[in-house]
Amino acid sequence: MCLGANSEEIPGPCSWIEAMSGGASKPLSQHGRWTVSSSDEEDAEPVRRPGGPGPFTQPVRLDYVSDSDETVVDEGVFEPSRVGQGSAASEADNQSLKASSVYGTSGSGLSRQPSPSSPASVAGNTTQGRVGNPVKTEASDPARRSSPAVKRTRPSSELGWGVSSSDEEPDVKAEVRQVKEESAKEESPGPRRKKQRVEEMGHRLPSASTEAAWQPKVETAAEALDKWDMLEKAKSFRFYLTKVSGISAKYNRGALHVKDILSPLFGTLKASAQFNYCIDIPWLVKQYPEEFRTKPLLIVHGEQRLSKAGLHEDAHPYPNVRLCQAKLEIAYGTHHTKMMLLLYEEGFRVVIHTSNLIHDDWHQKTQGIWLSPLYPRLPEGSSETAGESATNFKCDLIDYLSSYRSAGLSEWIGHIKQHDLSETRVYLIGSTPGRHLGNEKQKWGHLKLRKVLGDCATSLANQESWPVIGQFSSIGSLGADETKWLCSEFKESLTTLGQGRTYLSSQKVPLRLVYPTVENVRTSLEGYPAGGSLPYAIVTAQKQPWLPSFFSQWSAEVTGRSRAMPHIKTYMRASPDFGELAWFIVTSANLSKAAWGTLEKNGTQLMIRSYELGVLYLPEAFEMGTGRFSVRRGQLPDCKASEMSFPVPYDLPPQHYGNKDRPWIWNIPYLYAPDTHGNVWAPS
Repeated sequence: MCLGANSEEIPGPCSWIEAMSGGASKPLSQHGRWTVSSSDEEDAEPVRRPGGPGPFTQPVRLDYVSDSDETVVDEGVFEPSRVGQGSAASEADNQSLKASSVYGTSGSGLSRQPSPSSPASVAGNTTQGRVGNPVKTEASDPARRSSPAVKRTRPSSELGWGVSSSDEEPDVKAEVRQVKEESAKEESPGPRRKKQRVEEMGHRLPSASTEAAWQPKVETAAEALDKWDMLEKAKSFRFYLTKVSGISAKYNRGALHVKDILSPLFGTLKASAQFNYCIDIPWLVKQYPEEFRTKPLLIVHGEQRLSKAGLHEDAHPYPNVRLCQAKLEIAYGTHHTKMMLLLYEEGFRVVIHTSNLIHDDWHQKTQGIWLSPLYPRLPEGSSETAGESATNFKCDLIDYLSSYRSAGLSEWIGHIKQHDLSETRVYLIGSTPGRHLGNEKQKWGHLKLRKVLGDCATSLANQESWPVIGQFSSIGSLGADETKWLCSEFKESLTTLGQGRTYLSSQKVPLRLVYPTVENVRTSLEGYPAGGSLPYAIVTAQKQPWLPSFFSQWSAEVTGRSRAMPHIKTYMRASPDFGELAWFIVTSANLSKAAWGTLEKNGTQLMIRSYELGVLYLPEAFEMGTGRFSVRRGQLPDCKASEMSFPVPYDLPPQHYGNKDRPWIWNIPYLYAPDTHGNVWAPS
């Protein structure tokens, strides 16, 4: 046995991991190689574009590098490809391609049928997809070739994927053969139907008998005005959750769907830029109102090689769509930022959120959004420094966009300079790939957070007793013990409050990490397939058996989202009674060194692999002299608390894992208890 972070007895270091892994970390057959692409893993050569079992039906357009991104294909030359061919694909990868070409039809869309040789092959529980759906998969080292990221059949003609980004950081020393693929059809066998009746489980199945059940309903003018009133009431913090299908309507009051954000209610759109990790272009275009669908749209992505070619081909039917590839020069990095820039006739708006641009991320998951005010245009002749906020948001946003070193973003930098962002009350906390030296290292990652908290936050009495809470949807490799990163440099940044901090005092601060249990996933609205967006791998868990001592369950009764698995990422500093906050962040950054950065060369440089973006709320920026927010208590839609109490999206205090709780690990089987849809989880 070993002791947890709070001196609670937990199962021995590897007892539960070994029991659950069932050999999952051993080399597997070719039928179990597909995993969701990780935001901490190397971008290797994808082997095929999304959409069908066969080769490309036509050659991808040949376009040379375009610094201005004026063409749809922004850089690189792509040749016609055939399944099983690829300059960087190994023989084993080619074998997995052959296995992936077994398809059938089911329901309303295409589905991939597992090979009969797969031990988990079951007819009727195959994954559905649509040509062009942006599922990112990879064949990496043998320990990570098992993939449970499969979605159950849905009665909808507009299919989407809840496959989301991960932050699993592989062992760099291990031999890696990675294939990152966007495919609408997974090779994984997916959940199997167990004979137990669903009714015996005591869970109410969501109604999904028609396509309308899976689409936001068309609102009347009166409903739109009611929604606007709700948004106005929430504008103090401009923090929103996404709408969730299958929960009580009262919990969706004031929540937003992507169609709401892009609606004419928010402004008359002239052009937009979408920054994201996983993007379904046809689906995205449909989210815009019809009158805005031909407006200029820039998509900033991190795709490489053939997955990039597939994205370009998806964009080809839309002449208004331009693509800009984010440079990823450090292995295992991804473009994980999720942001919208919206230029209106009336002004300009920034949206920073946590959802991929795919159907399932906006359907039954808990996601967060920061929606900026409508920024007015500055008078002609204003200086470039005009319109800055007290939080330095404008300068930081320009610096972030400049870090892409892309001529395609210069136009948007110009738009930002022309608008007045002075009403912004949040701080921008971004990560950008590189090895940052000198003053540059304090501009990014957890050192940026440390600097803002040190310079702008207020010290509190007895602050060592104020716990830090982290909540995320994926976990990277954090080291052999807590001192390697989590409770050293990272925790030191999160525990900074004003001046006079010390490393020793940070060690006394309690740390709680909110991550779903197996039972959270099993009883969720989506069932086991929700775990496809929580890609914590067994190979990583086995390296850090000390980590679950910090874990707390996911519970969100306060927002009616206990069964909507979190893809949101938040971090905060709470008072000992959890009634107040010293600060709060909503961000794209999971719990990983790739996202937040890790110090190198005796602390002289900060190495970051991925692009990330979030916003930090400080009480001082909201003119709260106490240096703390009160936490909104009660169920959020009904509570009568002050408008300046912060709407934390899940329950406080977080509840530690019980003796029987286990963190969700996505590439091991769960066969003994069916989920809300009667399925079990059976990665090959």
